[in-house]
Amino acid sequence: MQLLIILLAIVALFTITVYIFMKQAQFGAMPNGVRLQQIQQSKNYRDGQFQNLSNTPQLTEGATFFSVLKEFFFGSKERRKPLVTLPSKKTDLHKLDPNENVIIWFGHSSYFIQVDGKKILVDPVFSGNASPLKGTTRSFNGSDEYTVNDIPNIDYLFITHDHWDHLDYPTIKQLKPKVGKVITALGVGAHLERWGYDTTKVMEGDWHDELILDNGFKVNVTPARHFSGRGFKRNLALWVSFVLTTPTRKLYLGGDSGYDTHFAEIGVQYGPFDLAILENGQYNKSWKHIHMLPNEVVQAAIDLKANKLFPVHWGKFSLSLHSWDEPIKSVLAEAKNKSIPTLHPMIGEPMNLDNPGAQTEWWTNHH
Repeated sequence: MQLLIILLAIVALFTITVYIFMKQAQFGAMPNGVRLQQIQQSKNYRDGQFQNLSNTPQLTEGATFFSVLKEFFFGSKERRKPLVTLPSKKTDLHKLDPNENVIIWFGHSSYFIQVDGKKILVDPVFSGNASPLKGTTRSFNGSDEYTVNDIPNIDYLFITHDHWDHLDYPTIKQLKPKVGKVITALGVGAHLERWGYDTTKVMEGDWHDELILDNGFKVNVTPARHFSGRGFKRNLALWVSFVLTTPTRKLYLGGDSGYDTHFAEIGVQYGPFDLAILENGQYNKSWKHIHMLPNEVVQAAIDLKANKLFPVHWGKFSLSLHSWDEPIKSVLAEAKNKSIPTLHPMIGEPMNLDNPGAQTEWWTNHH
């Protein structure tokens, strides 16, 4: 009897600890009130959560939670992380020529674009980890050369979905005084409101919504094949990609997505694109429905009618089982076979959108 009481006490203590931990601000907020009503009216919201266009199981047929867990902990860990500090370049973003059209990648899915005089930031993660538990899912050495202080005032902050490696609480909090407008997915605004953002500056969109930003700038919110959630409850916020039209060009800002028919549909409706930025990394055959394999990334670029491909979602965190540089090597080989010009700048290296110039395979010799 005494042992049972001790066990119950331990379970109760654990439950209370988890409950208190999950109440932290970094977990954001669940949509409620008017925001929840708006979500419930979405054509993409059914049975209490957002749904993908196609049936999208988290794991592919034959894979189980335990088989994936076993592979993560007991499979080969060789080269999941670089053994040396990654090379990078520190560009003074405050002193960029305002007339230059340039993109600067910060590793993973974080990047800065200056185009037609506007400054844009996408899915910034500068805190050094992609997890609610500090010290876990740490960034690679050398991939954190930039902080919020290095970022100038931003016209548009894009957030594709609310996962930890795309919506980073410390970064978003620190950025608040620098951000003009936030463009994001339906439901993500609840997190931003809890974190002190002025809701009049937050534009939430459902798939197929069109958002007018400024003269000559508009965004079409487009589908992705993924999921969302920062805690135990999933899919209460949407996951999206964006079609950004500026006075001189059209860019596809892809969030996380498995391969599906939506890429071809977006290509027909909005293409061709001057540049498609697509996730390429943290994939595995066991969850191929929610993250593309490299050959699918290239096919998605073709489907979108993209003139150039920029593969992201690699080079900063190890969230899968492949070697850290496998994504870029594989996608470049496939892109070469299909004659798709591909951008692969070093972290922090400014790349001119009009004339990218010569590129190096900077990841070689950094195993």
